[in-house]
Amino acid sequence: MSNRIITISREFGSGGRTIGRKAAAELGLPCYDAELIGKLEEATGLSGEYIAERGEYASHGSWLASAFSDRDHNGHSVQDDLWCVQRRVILELAKNGPCVIVGRCADYILRDAADCLNVFIYSDMEQRAKRIVKQYGVRDESPEKRLREKDRRRAAYYQFYTGMKWGVVQNYHAALNSGALGIDTCAEMIALLYDRKFCER
Repeated sequence: MSNRIITISREFGSGGRTIGRKAAAELGLPCYDAELIGKLEEATGLSGEYIAERGEYASHGSWLASAFSDRDHNGHSVQDDLWCVQRRVILELAKNGPCVIVGRCADYILRDAADCLNVFIYSDMEQRAKRIVKQYGVRDESPEKRLREKDRRRAAYYQFYTGMKWGVVQNYHAALNSGALGIDTCAEMIALLYDRKFCER
């Protein structure tokens, strides 16, 4: 497995997307996040908005309701189709060469297909709340409520399609607190870890 991939898993509002882009720029690697959504749009014909929401998040409601919502009598859903295409696209990207992939269960999908550095980005509720208000503006619901809901749905999606618990530190090579360390420092640390893991062998 010669292709060396950084996967970024992250709590909502932790800045993981920005950190992934900065780390990729520092290493001179492509970063797939919005670009991945574009590829999935082409492959599925689904809207980018649907892919952004349902390619990482379970439906609203309880975990059980989320797992089985929108399914036909055979227990199949459009979200299942999206998962299959998403998996295929991520595997193809990994075959093309070293890169950074943000979210979308890439850590799990590539576990036996690439040499990965798996990173989890998190932060405290206050820092994340400030970040999403700054980035997305004020909403009717509190930022704290939105954060909890997004994280819950992301965890449910991850568990349903991987059989693993999202955010468990033992599943990652590094877990970085972006609120305490800062966005730039996290990106620098990931680039350093990449060099140490792959380039100093």
